[in-house]
Amino acid sequence: MIETKALGVSLSGKTIISDIAFSANPGEVTAIVGPNGSGKTTLLRALAGDVAYTGTAYLDGRSFAEIKPWQMAARRAVLPQASALSFPFTVREIVKIGLTGGYSGVSREEEKRLPDLALQRVDLAGFGGRLYQELSGGEQQRVQLARVLCQVWKPVVDGEARYLFLDEPISSLDIRHQIVVMEIARDFAAAGGGVIAILHDLNLTAMFADRIAVMNRGKLDVMGTPREALTDERLERVYECTLRVGVPPEKGVPFVLPQSAYRAAAE
Repeated sequence: MIETKALGVSLSGKTIISDIAFSANPGEVTAIVGPNGSGKTTLLRALAGDVAYTGTAYLDGRSFAEIKPWQMAARRAVLPQASALSFPFTVREIVKIGLTGGYSGVSREEEKRLPDLALQRVDLAGFGGRLYQELSGGEQQRVQLARVLCQVWKPVVDGEARYLFLDEPISSLDIRHQIVVMEIARDFAAAGGGVIAILHDLNLTAMFADRIAVMNRGKLDVMGTPREALTDERLERVYECTLRVGVPPEKGVPFVLPQSAYRAAAE
């Protein structure tokens, strides 16, 4: 379990997030949603160790401060929003970077097959010999996800759950590949790992997330199930626009319809 208490981050003397009590359980997809500038990426960067923070963060009850970088790298893999490259690497070379630490959880012999297996998993089979710079933005994003998957290929190693930290993993993808990526996240969690993902599509969030953390103005507004977190009142207050949430009776998964808000306003 990943947990924070009174977590805060200040950059250039400005408070970005404060008093964050966040948690993510193994076996679950935990989504972080909220408006632009609400502190979502800063929270994930603090959990990844990329920015200094106040307060405390724990992994299975052990303070992050006590965990060596190589130990943390063996427990979690991070997909940033963007990954700029200046050199002409092939797709396979990029994906193999995820294996450099030796944390995949499989044998050395099995590791030889992982780059191609990871590319197949993100629907890029046969792309290994292509130059990374020649791919579309969405294809590059999936290559980076394949790299991250190689790092923690087995969701559980020696009884310890591992985590995927995903910062807007579907932001530049078509709808088919958005679903592919979210299914990867769900499958990773179902196998015992944990996923923390920053998302903007509230409907896909409701479909795939077990719990949702709603960020607003640097604070954690709520953390709960999709039905608890996605309500008319909360979404209108956080996003500062009129939204309506519906719930199909057969599954109870909420969905957000901006169109219905316009109809309601007209009436």
